[in-house]
Parts: sequence; structure tokens; C-alpha cells
Amino acid sequence: MKLSVPGRATGVTALAVAALLTTSAIADAAPTRAAAAPDIPVANVKAHLTQLQSIATANGGNRAHGRAGYKASLDYVKGKLDAAGFTTTIQQFTASGRVGYNLIADWPGGNANQVVMAGSHLDSVSSGAGINDNGSGSAAVLEAALAVSRAQYQPTKHLRFAWWGAEELGLVGSRYYVNNLSTTNRAKISGYLNFDMIGSPNPGYFVYDDDPAIEKTFKDFYAGLGVATEIETEGDGRSDHAPFKSAGIPVGGLFTGASNTKSAAQAAKWGGTAGQSFDRCYHSSCDTTANINDTALNRNSDALAYAVWELSE
Repeated sequence: MKLSVPGRATGVTALAVAALLTTSAIADAAPTRAAAAPDIPVANVKAHLTQLQSIATANGGNRAHGRAGYKASLDYVKGKLDAAGFTTTIQQFTASGRVGYNLIADWPGGNANQVVMAGSHLDSVSSGAGINDNGSGSAAVLEAALAVSRAQYQPTKHLRFAWWGAEELGLVGSRYYVNNLSTTNRAKISGYLNFDMIGSPNPGYFVYDDDPAIEKTFKDFYAGLGVATEIETEGDGRSDHAPFKSAGIPVGGLFTGASNTKSAAQAAKWGGTAGQSFDRCYHSSCDTTANINDTALNRNSDALAYAVWELSE
């Protein structure tokens, strides 16, 4: 039956109202979700690596604990964070007779009783600039923090970023930080994500398997790229996640390999050269800006941001 003109108008209005009410009900029922993680521009991460290389070159070729190159590296990172609106804190300690520093950066807001941390060690060994180990992790964590600022991201949980000193002397800076947390403040950290060597020139894609929820977050990201991952074993317990794990804090992270040799199966899966170390310049003078695989650095930087956004919403 056709509607008359007045009847048609009334019917259309009724349908529109019904549709609006239905849409509103659906919107009310749907859970709100934080904004998706941004793509991290690898050019920005590499620009930080260039700065770290320049700092090393100007300071005896390294950025090691207790040396001028380390303090200059810390000042560079701190300057970027301060300008972006973070609250930064420098924590001082002593190791091997030299003063060392951790840098902690808190993003305003979020539930202070649920803290998500992402961190990396900023020091190099004394024999080189340490651009993969661990400029790569430090630069990616910095750029993820700056992405938080650019997005003015307001997650449910509180975000904290950290750059550790004296990792190369035995995880000294991160251990000092964890040991100086009160029992209450330790309990507030819902997860610590570690990034140590994420741009190895002959890379693998390794995920820490310490905490199932964090591990799944990283694996989900890589599954979305169609990139297979393996459980990280080479650096197990040898980086800054270890003190957090020992304190009962959930930990996770990413790694692209150090002195271990890439197998034929891994080369078939990931590309690169079988029979060669993941990083032939590990702890050597050739660990410069030329010692970075851009694809691995890009993927891991994006995975880092994805995990920060997913775990803090």
C-alpha cells in the first residue's frame, strides 16, 4: 500500500527516529576503545640513531657508563622528552667507581596504580658507539614516547618510559631502579616491556615468553604482518627485564639477535644470511649506524608502539 504524502513524511520520520534510537543503543552497548597505535616513522628512529652516533664520535667513540658520551646521550633523550611534555627524573647511582644515570619519563594521567613501562638500556660498551646495542631500542622507545605526546594519548593506565645506565656492566641501572621501589610501587607496575637490540643487520624476530599476555600482544602484531616469530632464548636473563621479573613484575620484549648464528631454517623464514651471526658487530667498533637493518627496526618500532597502546588502554 502506498502512503499518502503526509503519511509518507510521518513514516519516514518514525523510521529515522527508530534508526537513531537503535544506533544510540548500539553505541551505548559497544565498549569504548582507545585510539589505534600510530605507525612509527622509521626515519625518525634513524634520526635519533644518527644523533647517538654523533655523540659517540665526539666523545671517544663510545657512549659507555661513566663516560661523557653516556651523559650526552641521556641529555639528548631528556631534552626531547621535556619538550614533549613528559615529567622526567634522573636517578643517580655508582658502578665501578663511576657515576651512572637512569632516565625515567612519566606521561601525565592514567591510573597511577596500573603502570605500563617500556624501557631500554642507553649505554654502549667502551669499544664502540653501540648503535644496535642499544641505540636501536633506546631510539625506538624515545620515538614511541614522542608519538604518545603527538597523539596526546590518554590511556586508562599510566605510561612510564625508561632509559637504563650501566646495563653492560651487569644490569646495574635497572636493578638499582627496581631495588629502590617500595613494595607498594612495585605492585603498581602491571607490565615492563624491554627493547634491547631490535635492528640487527642479519635479523631474527624473537619475542620474550616470560608473560603470556605480553607475549601474545607481540605475537598478534607479527601475525598481522605475516611474519613468523620465535621465542627469545639468546638474551634470556641478560637484559634489563631480568630485575623486574625477579621482583615478580610481568615482563616481555623484542630482540633481533646478537652473536648467535642464523640457521638455514631461520634464513629461509626471515631472509638474511645463514651461517652468519645475527649481529656480526656485537660489542665491536663496527656497531655504527651502518649496522642497522631498516626493516627490522621499522617493524619492531611499530610493534613497540602497538604493545604500549594495547596494554595501556
